[in-house]
Amino acid sequence: MPAVTVENPLSLPRLPDPVAGTPERKVLAVETAPSGFEGEGFPVRRALAAIKPEYLDPFVMMDQMGEVDYAAGEPKGTPWHPHRGFETVTYMIDGVMDHLDSNGGGGTITNGDTQWMTAGAGILHKEAPPEWLVQQGGLFHGIQLWVNLPGAKKMIAPKYQDIRGSNVVLLSSHDGGALVRLIAGDLGGNVGPGSTQTPITLLHATVSPGARLVMPWRKDFNALVYALSGRGTVGAERRPFHGGQLAVFDGFGNRPGLATDGESISITAKDTLEVIVLGGEPIGEPVAHYGPFVMNTKAELAKAFDDYQAGRLGAIPAQHA
Repeated sequence: MPAVTVENPLSLPRLPDPVAGTPERKVLAVETAPSGFEGEGFPVRRALAAIKPEYLDPFVMMDQMGEVDYAAGEPKGTPWHPHRGFETVTYMIDGVMDHLDSNGGGGTITNGDTQWMTAGAGILHKEAPPEWLVQQGGLFHGIQLWVNLPGAKKMIAPKYQDIRGSNVVLLSSHDGGALVRLIAGDLGGNVGPGSTQTPITLLHATVSPGARLVMPWRKDFNALVYALSGRGTVGAERRPFHGGQLAVFDGFGNRPGLATDGESISITAKDTLEVIVLGGEPIGEPVAHYGPFVMNTKAELAKAFDDYQAGRLGAIPAQHA
């Protein structure tokens, strides 16, 4: 881990050198992600589960899938299931995953690739390791993120994006001590390839031992850092932080009383620290979330279930039914 890397980060475009005196965001909390199982039984860490939902908006959930080295016959996925009202993002760090959906989207993602599915008005899909991987086993590690859609976009047409690892924007910290893979959004004037319905930034960074990564961050975005592995600290106050933990920074967009003066966030590594960094513009609407649907009201949730049972969220392609 990870698959997408470079021999000399200093050969890449660099993030701006931190200016002395520039205010940093403070760390509100560091929480350990609980463990569980998803789909047909693959292990996950529920990265956002210990955080109050109002601090997460526009994100609904994020699972770290694995890291697990499967023996032959052990790899597992998820069977066909519906979604409505949000976007699912699957970033594969190690391993292989096949995607199929009722809207015609699909493909195979592997080391460093991202599958971005806008469920919108409704879709059926499945994610599973290919048959050859089930037969021989192998390493499996990735994340799945759910990004909420505002009420005005919850019923838009479904969409699928296949983002190759070779297309992510690679950046270096100002001193070359950290490598940043920008998947979506803007970071220091650099724009990732992912097209988002809700304004967000999503990246995967590797911070070398002893290095400090300081990133400019939009004041109207919240800021979350999840450690995939390694040890280090977060924020100017150097809060201890290690694999399986999520750090929440202060400031939650433009909500009254929750804004921040901080213009950057920082991460320091003790040993090699792998982190997912994400933030977005809060939607600020009621959230009704149950199972595979994320809507604004309980009535809309009931309608989603009715539409699914009536077959109005799509049909499994005949060759896979």
